[in-house]
Amino acid sequence: MAGQFTLCTLAGFAFARFQFSGKNIVFVLVLPQLFVLPEILIVENYAMVTRLGLFDTPFGMAVPYMASAFGIFLLRQAFMQIPRELEEAARIEGCGWFGVLWRVYVPAAKPVYLAYALVSVATHWNNFLWPLIVTNSPATRPLTVGLSLFGAPESGVNISIISAATLVAIAPLMIGFLVFQRQFIQAFLRAGIR
Repeated sequence: MAGQFTLCTLAGFAFARFQFSGKNIVFVLVLPQLFVLPEILIVENYAMVTRLGLFDTPFGMAVPYMASAFGIFLLRQAFMQIPRELEEAARIEGCGWFGVLWRVYVPAAKPVYLAYALVSVATHWNNFLWPLIVTNSPATRPLTVGLSLFGAPESGVNISIISAATLVAIAPLMIGFLVFQRQFIQAFLRAGIR
């Protein structure tokens, strides 16, 4: 999540506020990632993670998902809605570009960050195929892959254990959504109104 926030914030800020040659072309090249399912790239991602020596590590599970086109697009749109006068005032007060980003843009886009975090965490929390392929040891496997081992016919199927494990797996997501429900809905309503 920290990697996604960092990369998507920097890319979204660059696309929203900087002028450079080929900006629109580069942004159009980022957008097709929204249409490509991660399963299509699974063989190439596996080869990349193996070449980097990150196989069977938590970082190896995260690397292919750090640069998210959805996050870049969402934050770019949020940053474009922030008035330039706030940026100019921060620049007059002596802030550099990172200061403007940290003190003006990130706080103003807090509901968008929260909505993106909830969507991203739910997506990666429920991811099954990629962690199953890129991990071998039970110590590095996430909860979703471990949960499937409870239902394996070789170990016998115990419905009560599977039900309890499923409840443990969905509880953090449900609690997170219930706690941040108002901000989550507010972020999507704002995006739709503008």
